[in-house]
Amino acid sequence: MKNILYCSKKLEKVASIRHSLLERRGFGDEDRFLYPGFAAEDDYPYLSMMVEPSVDVKLVHTNFNRDAHTVEALTEMGSNKRLLEGAEYLKGEGVESVMWTSTSASFTLGIEGVQEQIKVLEDALKVPASTTAMAFIHALDAMGSNRVAIAATYPKDIAQLFKEFLESHGFEVVKYSSKGIITAAEVGTLRREDVIDFVTQYDTSNADTLLIPDTALHSAAWLEGLEDAVQKPVLTANQVSFWEALRIAGKLTNQTGFGELFSRPISEDS
Repeated sequence: MKNILYCSKKLEKVASIRHSLLERRGFGDEDRFLYPGFAAEDDYPYLSMMVEPSVDVKLVHTNFNRDAHTVEALTEMGSNKRLLEGAEYLKGEGVESVMWTSTSASFTLGIEGVQEQIKVLEDALKVPASTTAMAFIHALDAMGSNRVAIAATYPKDIAQLFKEFLESHGFEVVKYSSKGIITAAEVGTLRREDVIDFVTQYDTSNADTLLIPDTALHSAAWLEGLEDAVQKPVLTANQVSFWEALRIAGKLTNQTGFGELFSRPISEDS
């Protein structure tokens, strides 16, 4: 499969370790990505190597004014200007899909704002596009989920906006909780035991699916452990973003080790 490109919400930064990292992971020159070295963008190359067959990804780290989970900062972060700046790096790459991989810098703009983000990327790159916020909606539909709980790293007001976004798409949010973390940089430091602790704390037996909506949170290597901890399907931001990229590229196949989402039967329109 050719490149699947992700517009990340992190600062654009070319790490000095890029070349050695690619050699160590077995990526060739055509399978390159810009690696800033913070938060959880390394979930994507991890997933790309573990999926069968493996896929090529490139991460383009877009600029923003402030790393903060506030409406003002997230609106600027997910603006058309920022997405188009990132899209410039993706032109001519022969890609099959593109994702805007920020949950909060998507749903904060509301339904119309999310649809505009998708249109902007599709118009710019002429390939199918989506966002992490919409990936959650499509993943929940694929899972047949109706009643969900949210374990958010965000401040309460941002978690509330995600709740409203889900409800606007017909899902019942039976519980939502917030860890109150302001910056993506801090979220990226959370360890496996931290994440399992807060998802078990924020889960409820009334929900059929638990959602963890922050792409700054590592989760790719812990998906089965998270589901074991709460005994139900868990959807994380980086997991659903990767799933969505494969889905809109027409390359989605059943996988093991990536949570229940990847093991569900694939519909003909996926």
